[in-house]
Amino acid sequence: MSNEMKPSGSLPFRAIKRTFDLLCSLILMIPIGIVIVISAIFIKAEDGGPVFYMAERTGRFGIPFRMYKLRSMKVNAPDIRLADGSTYNGEDDPRVTRFGRVARKTSIDELPQVINILKGDMSFIGPRPDTPMYLDKYTDEERMALTVRPGITGYNQAINRNAVLTKEKLKNDVYYVKHLSLWFDIKIVFMTVITVLSHRNINRSTAADGDTYILKEEKTVRKK
Repeated sequence: MSNEMKPSGSLPFRAIKRTFDLLCSLILMIPIGIVIVISAIFIKAEDGGPVFYMAERTGRFGIPFRMYKLRSMKVNAPDIRLADGSTYNGEDDPRVTRFGRVARKTSIDELPQVINILKGDMSFIGPRPDTPMYLDKYTDEERMALTVRPGITGYNQAINRNAVLTKEKLKNDVYYVKHLSLWFDIKIVFMTVITVLSHRNINRSTAADGDTYILKEEKTVRKK
């Protein structure tokens, strides 16, 4: 797929955005590193499991990469998906640890993704990366979201966080790509801060048909 796509945005825009990403991620490595160390203490004290969760995600041009997150679920928790392929994240999700509930409300579980920014996998602002399993369901227009680097936050995250299903998310991602500008990115940063501080739209636990899917050991089980 990577050979079929060209990056969206003008060359000056992409150069400024990448420079900003590199400088800010380097500056933030120390304070974020402190938060990660403190979080690691709580994660280890709770169940002794790994500190990080390496999530496989679809990057720019459809190229997969491993996204760093602080682990917010119990060790070996099953991967539960909604009918549209998006992750189940209900408020009463029994897979989430005590630390994980706090981490998700504050979004600190996403902070290790500055490593992905330094590596060039991600940007601070862009569409939230999807799982590779859903890639073949993208329409031609939705594939436009793959012409920019995925972000730690983005337009959809700023207005909806986790409250919408995949198709609505992709609609907002396409809108972002069609309106790329530095001013739009700055606006998204402030919108995201307001959304996170207000603790809005943290969970999304229902699909259009009410089905969930449990993916474990390469098997899919449908549950009503």
